Amino acid sequence: MVSQALEGIVADRKPQHIVIVGGGYVGLYSALRLQRTLRRELRDGSVRITLIDPQSYMTYQPFLPEAAAGNISPRHVVAPLRRVLPKVRILNGRVSKVHHEARTVTFEPPAGQSREIEYDVIVMAAGSISRTLPIPGLEDAAIGFKSVGEAIALRNRVLALLDRAESAEDEDVRRRALTFVVVGGGFAGIEALAELEDMTEDAIKYYPGIDKKDLRWVLIEASNRILPEVGPEMGEWTAEQLRERGIELKMETFLQSCEGGLVKTSDGDEFESATIVWTAGVKPSPVVNSTDLPLDERGRIKTTTRLTIAGVKGAFAAGDVAGVPDVTNPGQFCAPNAQHAVRQARVLGDNITAYLRGEELKDYRHKYVGSVAGLGLHRGVANVYGIKLRGLPAWFMHRTYHLSRVPTVNRKVRVVMDWTLSLFFKRETISLGEIEHPRDEFRAAAKSGLKR
Repeated sequence: MVSQALEGIVADRKPQHIVIVGGGYVGLYSALRLQRTLRRELRDGSVRITLIDPQSYMTYQPFLPEAAAGNISPRHVVAPLRRVLPKVRILNGRVSKVHHEARTVTFEPPAGQSREIEYDVIVMAAGSISRTLPIPGLEDAAIGFKSVGEAIALRNRVLALLDRAESAEDEDVRRRALTFVVVGGGFAGIEALAELEDMTEDAIKYYPGIDKKDLRWVLIEASNRILPEVGPEMGEWTAEQLRERGIELKMETFLQSCEGGLVKTSDGDEFESATIVWTAGVKPSPVVNSTDLPLDERGRIKTTTRLTIAGVKGAFAAGDVAGVPDVTNPGQFCAPNAQHAVRQARVLGDNITAYLRGEELKDYRHKYVGSVAGLGLHRGVANVYGIKLRGLPAWFMHRTYHLSRVPTVNRKVRVVMDWTLSLFFKRETISLGEIEHPRDEFRAAAKSGLKR
């Protein structure tokens, strides 16, 4: 009788609701962790989890350059949230406001009216967006490199411009089409630049009217070095390698304007380009400005070493959106990268479980081990635990490390299959830019029918 009464009390008790805002590294991996650590609670209904993100998948961003270069299928660099998180409710849309005092978020679906969703515990894992500057023409002429959509659109654009140049006789048209600009010398910029340049080198073998000397690749970097994460020595080696490949490095240079594709830089150079890629940093998701949660001077959510949000209860944060103190480097914060985000997500999941069970929370502690970067097929650079590698060994380490971090065995196998097939077959160098405007042909047909 007593046990039945207790079961009745548990059944009547309102389940604890965990809401995760964001489905990137932190969102996906923390939800995965919670599925394991709260298995019993999820089964008996005392806890439920909801994840909110505009997309129904998580993107493994370190593989975006390889997807853009055609080494990996774009579908293999994303993990479907509903398949990976069967015990989590996935809502596609955006959170426009977080009112933590009332324990509610305002959810806006792609269609229909917005609604309030109540929660007991919130996880802010909304990630980051491109950090832009008020540069004339940037919004209209440039493209970012943070999503799979941007990566594939950039791939299609570069290949389509080769088609344009091959088919044109006007030298100005050809020069504009074959001039490619990347702004930002961090990981995203260097890997995108190197992989795309490597792809075009393969592609122009099928374009008799285009020589390698006709291609102009330009990197614009505001500081005096590139890839600071791998250290000065390896960064300088990378710069030398890129210059040997004919890539121009404009160091300590700013993009002043790019209206209509006319690029003007602070060193006085001026030229036209049909491709401008912006990778000059990131900033926290705008949702942080629509909350009653505390922010630091950089606009990040103030976070403790235990990944709780400072000064409030029932709130956690990690990843790019959070300012997480680095306990291994006092006075500093954890870098906004995948290496920290994945590890933070595991600690965050464990701490949420401990919070719900009234147990002690743990500090997040991880000493930065170093970085690896791919520079095209069989080329790379690495600085891991002080061990410096370059060329083929670094490229192999880059692929091995990131393969180990790709979520789910399914995606790991598919990526390996893509790489294996590329050993025996040449990569595809076809532009499918029309998929970005699939109704253009139909509209043209409809208009021609009206003229009859």
